[in-house]
Amino acid sequence: MASIRKITLTAAIAAAALPLAAFAHHGWGWTEDEESRLSGEIVTISFGNPHMHLQVRTEEGVWTGGQIWEVDLSPPVVARRSGFGPEHAGPGDQVSLTGHRARDHDVRGFKAETITVRGRTFDVYPQRPKSLDPE
Repeated sequence: MASIRKITLTAAIAAAALPLAAFAHHGWGWTEDEESRLSGEIVTISFGNPHMHLQVRTEEGVWTGGQIWEVDLSPPVVARRSGFGPEHAGPGDQVSLTGHRARDHDVRGFKAETITVRGRTFDVYPQRPKSLDPE
């Protein structure tokens, strides 16, 4: 009897966690429909799951040392298929990104489709249609 309760409780906890996981992996719904460009210097870069992540300092707001933008890229496995990996970018590199900024303009968030760094451009979301050419 105790094992049935334990299985039922485990199943209930797993079922409750599914909507939270779906919300956490929010896709593109938080971004604007129109593509835009973001350029600056990489402050930090992470090649971890579920998505690679950059912090980019732009020249905007120079009097405060620039603005830091939070940038999501594709999952690492997708970027690798596009040829992009840890050896291609690091802190201090100048970067140009095309993609979609956050709908909420109070949030400095950006989801990048292409990344141009060290003279090379990588399309980390090759399946997505694009309206801007990378720099």
